[in-house]
Amino acid sequence: MDIEELRARYLRAAHAMQAGVAMDQGRGSDDGTPKHLRVGINSALVDAAGLVRLLVAKGVFTEEEYVLAVTEEMEREQERYETRLSQEMGATIHLV
Repeated sequence: MDIEELRARYLRAAHAMQAGVAMDQGRGSDDGTPKHLRVGINSALVDAAGLVRLLVAKGVFTEEEYVLAVTEEMEREQERYETRLSQEMGATIHLV
């Protein structure tokens, strides 16, 4: 399957999920409370950390390769925000 097609599918599903969350909150759900959000974030972080530890232990990739990949992806996320904010604000934005 084409990587761009997969990215588009992911973005469509993420957008749909965000719309569902907004609709749920609009109906009075407490999913947006600080405690609920913190528990969700912590659970996702723990899940990811466990998966990475397992994959490193099995030799799928090294810890250094993982840290490099995460660092590069965070830099790409920074660039995406800089681009979007620059377009929206009509000025060159550099986030540091």
